[in-house]
Amino acid sequence: ETILPALIAFRLEIMSKIVKKMMLEDLRTKMEGRRDFLVLDLSKLDAISNNEMRIELAQKGIQLLGVKNRLLQVILRDEGVDTLDGTLAGPSTVVWGGEDIVGLSREMTQWAKKTDALKIKGGSVDGQEVDSVGVVDISKGPSRLELIGQLAGLILSPGANLAGALLGPGGKLAGQITTISEEESGDAA
Repeated sequence: ETILPALIAFRLEIMSKIVKKMMLEDLRTKMEGRRDFLVLDLSKLDAISNNEMRIELAQKGIQLLGVKNRLLQVILRDEGVDTLDGTLAGPSTVVWGGEDIVGLSREMTQWAKKTDALKIKGGSVDGQEVDSVGVVDISKGPSRLELIGQLAGLILSPGANLAGALLGPGGKLAGQITTISEEESGDAA
């Protein structure tokens, strides 16, 4: 009689370790190589709103995953990412995907404004921890595509200035110089 409860407890402990190992490997596979993501608290969000949000975000290529904080910290440490000690407390959902971290931050900030039940706890940008205020600040910045456009504009602006000068008053001067040189070539012939 006393052996049976001890055997059951031992078996449950082994099963628990096996399940945790499986969960850890699954989470490791999903988080592998991810250095840009956010951490949310969705615990106060009702099931219908949660489902609607997940469907809408999935259509935009954004994924959500409820995680155990300790397991996520183990994986982040192994990946060389800040372990988010200040962020990972209480219920946590990891969010990644979208165009870039700016677009993801914008999307989640908009959702947080729509519903008070969603709380942005922080996240990781290029492996560095960011708090909730940092996430809001990131959401206000230019996206990767916007930065590329700005950079292209800066690179092309000297050429545009030169073209403008040649077409404007500088163009008149260039035309006059050409006319004078043609007249001199005609006189020489």
